Amino acid sequence: MRLVSISDRTGALGVVAMLLAMIAAPASAQDRGAAETLESAASANADANNPLANVTAFNIQNYYIDRFTGLPDDVDGNQMVLRFAKPLSIGDTNWLMRASLPYNSFPVGEGFSEVSGIGDVDVFFAYQFDTPPGVSFGIGPQIVAPTATDDRLGADQWQLGIANVFFDGRSPKFQYGYLLTYRAGVGDTPEGRERPSLGAFQPFGFYQLGEGWYTGGAPIWTYNFSNDNYNVPLGLRLGKVAQFGKTTANFFVEPQWSVAHRGDGQPDFQVYAAINLQFR
Repeated sequence: MRLVSISDRTGALGVVAMLLAMIAAPASAQDRGAAETLESAASANADANNPLANVTAFNIQNYYIDRFTGLPDDVDGNQMVLRFAKPLSIGDTNWLMRASLPYNSFPVGEGFSEVSGIGDVDVFFAYQFDTPPGVSFGIGPQIVAPTATDDRLGADQWQLGIANVFFDGRSPKFQYGYLLTYRAGVGDTPEGRERPSLGAFQPFGFYQLGEGWYTGGAPIWTYNFSNDNYNVPLGLRLGKVAQFGKTTANFFVEPQWSVAHRGDGQPDFQVYAAINLQFR
């Protein structure tokens, strides 16, 4: 019977170690690849609601207003908004351009007859400050053009203002921020019309539920400085983020209720739904 020498044992252990290393190496690579995929998906989910995301975006958003303050219960309305956003580089500075085109169907006049058509185009340019990874902060000018096809669906006047956006997406679970805007009419005010002077604050917070699902809310609180009317809605969203190649799709629905308001014609209950697309 042959005796196994120390050198034989050393050689055998070396072979075993080499085989274990060969087996473990692909597994580690697979683990790293899976971890990177999960991290990338979590990052995309967290950034899907970032108004300052450094990507080209196209959104189709819709507000169905089931009930207005001070109007009969059977009077409703609708606003669909087509929105396009694109990052821009001007010299050594980074900006985000966002343009919104609404299509409105609102009750007007004493008989509350419905009038439909394009509303006023809203564009803002946000200068993006250097911030830590996951945090976005921008501020810049806002322009509203009197493009409404019916004067009753818009302000019938050019408006200038300012927009400020903040978004904190450092946590893969909870993201939050706000959009703050103010705009006012410039030039002569058309006879019989009120000079626009409108502030809007949109706080938002989103909690990731897993597998692309999330909840939260993004209501828009408004204050009209011309007549002291205001509206403060609150909402609860259910959304789903999905990847289609290099496109991130964000689908959601968010019922909103007014918890404080002043003035007739404010949305009392509405349903906010959208498809937001980001192209990476």
